[in-house]
Amino acid sequence: MFASIASTALIGVESRHVQVEVHAGQSSQSSFSIVGLPDTAVREARERVLSALASSGYRVPDRRITVNLSPADLPKAGSAYDLPIALGTLVAMGQVEPHAARVVALGELGLNGEVRAVRGGLGAAVVARRLGLPCLLAPDAAGEARRVNGSEVRGAGDLREAVAVALGLAEGAAVAPLPTPAGGSGPDLTEVRGQLVARRALEVAAAGGHHLMLFGPPGAGKTMLAAAMPSILPPLSDEEALEVALVWAAAGLMRNGSVTAPFRSPHHTATVAALVGGGSGLPTPGEVSVAHRGVLFMDELGEVPRRLLEALRQPIEDGHVTIARRGHTVQFPSRFQLVAATNPCPCGFKGDRLVGCHCTAAAQDRYRGRFSGPLLDRLDLRVRVERLDLAAMTGPPGEPSAEVRRRVVAARTIQLERGAMNRRLTGRQLDDQPFTSAARRLLTGAVDRLRLTGRGWDRVRRVARTIADLEGCQQIDDSAVAEALVYRAEP
Repeated sequence: MFASIASTALIGVESRHVQVEVHAGQSSQSSFSIVGLPDTAVREARERVLSALASSGYRVPDRRITVNLSPADLPKAGSAYDLPIALGTLVAMGQVEPHAARVVALGELGLNGEVRAVRGGLGAAVVARRLGLPCLLAPDAAGEARRVNGSEVRGAGDLREAVAVALGLAEGAAVAPLPTPAGGSGPDLTEVRGQLVARRALEVAAAGGHHLMLFGPPGAGKTMLAAAMPSILPPLSDEEALEVALVWAAAGLMRNGSVTAPFRSPHHTATVAALVGGGSGLPTPGEVSVAHRGVLFMDELGEVPRRLLEALRQPIEDGHVTIARRGHTVQFPSRFQLVAATNPCPCGFKGDRLVGCHCTAAAQDRYRGRFSGPLLDRLDLRVRVERLDLAAMTGPPGEPSAEVRRRVVAARTIQLERGAMNRRLTGRQLDDQPFTSAARRLLTGAVDRLRLTGRGWDRVRRVARTIADLEGCQQIDDSAVAEALVYRAEP
């Protein structure tokens, strides 16, 4: 007899439909083989499935069982195919009704028949919605899979319950409710004393989705400011939360909690593959993709090898990373906000009002040479963070993140009504923005004075548009342009 049951494979962040075909043939000797480019974990499903069947009270197959994972040219990895193989085997052996195969199933089986959570539950729900079938998962994975609107997700704690749910005889195990989306986490801005210019730059960056560089002496508060960025970002929409969850699932970082805007801070000794993605076998997403829809914080930027900094240029510009391997190409999203922090020189005290810099000119040039012109040009805001004086350190706390977030949300709402966040406005769209005559004069005069490139010209205009949105102004006046030009400091 023959049975076919749907399952999934996660290739990058794309959910691919995998059909698990099981054939029970006549043979003088029983056998159990799995074909279709399985890895070691998939081939070992034979032992887990046979033990789970016996432990659950089903008859162990005494015939020749052949399992084909289709499409056969797609690599299959992990233990996620245990549950569909077991269900398909039971149907092929005639031990359960054929309509038990009308589900999309994913899960690892314990030797006692327990159904355990695996990576890919979100992808299984996406495929199930596409096929119009219910999705059968372990209870832990089923809760997270309910992020996929329009999918019918059911949980099963063991193989017998899975069979009952597939046959429509049981509702399935209780599934935890999906958490309510929340705003970003991180330190509250009330913890940041003084630094009015840097706080304002942080707000402008959050409102328009702009990339930001903070530079200044050690201890000025650069890292704390960057860590506070998620606290002023608006909650993710359902669609954005699903995008983030799929990337986390591909990276093996999925959790059942509320999905918030990510904050990733890779160490400056990270490899290129860790930063942009890769690895042996099927590529996995790197930090630029795990930070999708959130913040990528690069601390000690002056210590980051130049090859890593140059690797950021393409994800910043394109919003995605494409990784090619023999036989397949994977694309990961990478629409993140880059927040960089660095000292202005190797000793960190160049321009400091109290401590003199003792770096040689050659050392400063080498340090500054790590930041290539093309990379700096992609940073919309570059702000110096000065050493705090006693009055600022002992003064009242600053404005809380909730108040700043309210203005950020209002500004983003204006942008979405126009059709795109300001960070992604094209040159033609910027040409159509209503600049006042005074603002245009100030802009044109700044081209030679600040040596703006074409990319820098557009970035100043985007930042000015965001500043006007924060003020609730339709027109972009000279004060918005002047403030945008202030954020073009050189480290």
